[in-house]
Amino acid sequence: MNVDYLQLAEQAAASEMMDNLAPPLRIALFLGALSLASLGLVTATAFTRIVIVLSFVRRGLSTQEIPPNPVILGLAMFLTLFVMGPTLDQVATDAIDPYLRGSITGREAVSAGLGHLHRFMMQHTRRADLGLMFHLSRAPHVESPEETPLRVLVPAFVLSEIKTAFIMGFCIYIPFLLIDLVVSTILMSLGMMMMPPMIMSLPLKILLFILVDGWQLVVRSLGGSFIV
Repeated sequence: MNVDYLQLAEQAAASEMMDNLAPPLRIALFLGALSLASLGLVTATAFTRIVIVLSFVRRGLSTQEIPPNPVILGLAMFLTLFVMGPTLDQVATDAIDPYLRGSITGREAVSAGLGHLHRFMMQHTRRADLGLMFHLSRAPHVESPEETPLRVLVPAFVLSEIKTAFIMGFCIYIPFLLIDLVVSTILMSLGMMMMPPMIMSLPLKILLFILVDGWQLVVRSLGGSFIV
């Protein structure tokens, strides 16, 4: 396994000395780690792609703040947990449960958990983005994908997720754009120049989205996009 990858696992676990720390200090370090949980949620999971696509849907519907941001973020979070379910189960089986039983050390638990996240990110990272980050970081080439350092893999994974989300968002925008064009053309042909097209197109967009069961289609597409 790559040396940088093991070093990161050792830093995250603070080596085997973590097992000898006093309980109050362990709690303090645990709370500090929780403050970085949001960063890990965004950069190492499916959250980035899901929340961007859901935001594209809301923007395409032109409904401003409907659904509101808490609903979008909540749905994105639970969809992320759903998509990441198999990976999280493996992390719990190979890292969390053995560590709680005391059969492995903290460093070994972090290394095992990061290994499963590493595998998930590799499966959904484009080679072009990975090659770009290798070039920018001037990191030595690796013999196998499992040896890719996290400092190279994580930004490449985020770039791939953003690109995929924008591709899906573009496909979502097309039918809504066609409705806007049709409504604008009809209003111009009727001589209703002063009426904003959005007033007429908004109910049509919502009606179309309801008729095709749009939210189900979006969630199905998001879930299917992570199937390898």
